[in-house]
Amino acid sequence: MPARKTAAAEVAANLPVLAGEDPWTVEEIAQVRAELVADRDRLRASIAQNEAELAELMNEGSDGAGRDPADVGSSNFERDQEVSLHNNQLAMLDQIEQALRMLDDGTYGVCENCGEPIGKLRLEVFPRATMCVSCKQRQERR
Repeated sequence: MPARKTAAAEVAANLPVLAGEDPWTVEEIAQVRAELVADRDRLRASIAQNEAELAELMNEGSDGAGRDPADVGSSNFERDQEVSLHNNQLAMLDQIEQALRMLDDGTYGVCENCGEPIGKLRLEVFPRATMCVSCKQRQERR
């Protein structure tokens, strides 16, 4: 078995899972990694496009002289929404990159809040998850 496959198998076997879940396989980890990389690439392209559109919206907002106040208000609202969406995309990109780093260093699947396993099933559905279901629910109730 090549050294790379052995290392990948060792990483997969050592990733935490919840009681009753099967250990991660090399194929499952490869699939999660591929999904994260595809999401990262898609988000990077979307962020670049949104940054160009945001720059255009910012320029529109700066020349308000002589414009109808309703148009200015509408432009400001649209700009604020775009900024919010852009910030959300940046946060998602950060989560994806963090998940990829954790896969590389063997800490993927550990809840950043309580240190317990996040759960294989949750990570297969939501691979950039950084918290177990319990901690995430507590956070959302606050």
